[in-house]
Amino acid sequence: MADTMALERYRISFTSGSLYHRESVKLAELYLSSRDWEEVSAQALRDNVLQARTESTAKRTCREAIARLKTLNESELAFLPEANHQDQAHLLWVAVCRLYRFVADFAVEVLRERFVAMKLDLSFEDFDAFYNRKSEWHDELDNASASTRDKLRQVLFRMLREAGLLAKDKTINAILLSPRLVELLRDNNPDEFLYFPVYESDIKGMSK
Repeated sequence: MADTMALERYRISFTSGSLYHRESVKLAELYLSSRDWEEVSAQALRDNVLQARTESTAKRTCREAIARLKTLNESELAFLPEANHQDQAHLLWVAVCRLYRFVADFAVEVLRERFVAMKLDLSFEDFDAFYNRKSEWHDELDNASASTRDKLRQVLFRMLREAGLLAKDKTINAILLSPRLVELLRDNNPDEFLYFPVYESDIKGMSK
């Protein structure tokens, strides 16, 4: 297991930004019209669809949001614009976990484990302990600067809040996935229920 982990490098390029909720929904809407991600990117930048203040910010946001959206299948992409705000946030959290295994591992090994153990607070120290543990097997973490680690932690906690998984006081929120979102995740990969603070009994019910 450790050898395999060492071979699979973590992507740690999420050092800025957020869940990109509003931006992702707009880009998904454009995609459903053209089914062409290059055209989506070109149109978003041409028309400043993301309402970015600078061209460089628009390009960075567009590139990052599209990379996440590409992890969603056609059914999930079709669901995103029509879903309610909470479902959208939960699905975008799944997309982040799919693109960044570091985030997925944190969600499963720290966020959900603490929730199941009835330890409903999540601290920066929990992140640091996780980071240090993983850095023993991942040179990309071990070699990252202190500022990069701080940015990763800051952005991850921001995304957790925006996804509705963490309260402002860093209390882990129990969440209820909608029947439609449950259906989509179950059809794709039931293991992804573990990205959320849910109990084993809930997962068994959702996986049927």
